[in-house]
Amino acid sequence: MQEQYLPILVMLIIATGFAAVALTISWLLGPSRPDANKNETYECGVSPVGDARERFSVRFYVVAMLFIVFDLETVFMFPWAVVFKQLPTFYFLQMLIFLVILTVGLVYEWRMGALDWNTSRGKMIWRSGHDKAA
Repeated sequence: MQEQYLPILVMLIIATGFAAVALTISWLLGPSRPDANKNETYECGVSPVGDARERFSVRFYVVAMLFIVFDLETVFMFPWAVVFKQLPTFYFLQMLIFLVILTVGLVYEWRMGALDWNTSRGKMIWRSGHDKAA
């Protein structure tokens, strides 16, 4: 039974050895002249300003979740389109119900101000309990 696991053990030893050798060679041969400019964070050509742990608005995450929900809607439409010819009326009604439910959700989110970034109504609805500033 143990001889069946021998190839896996050999593979793990070779992979670990390769990683260790590659890291050691890069450490030995790589240039190391630290400088203040080299150690500075670089992101897309923009100098970093402020703290990296800045808090994002909850509304940013709400919009991200909405994007995921409506993106998944299109993912569910592809398999539906593949099987549509088998029972066209049944599958059409299924997709119609699915789209109506998503449309009702979108209208609700729209009316509650989840998609309004610059209005005071959206700020009031999505303001967290800890943040009292509007």
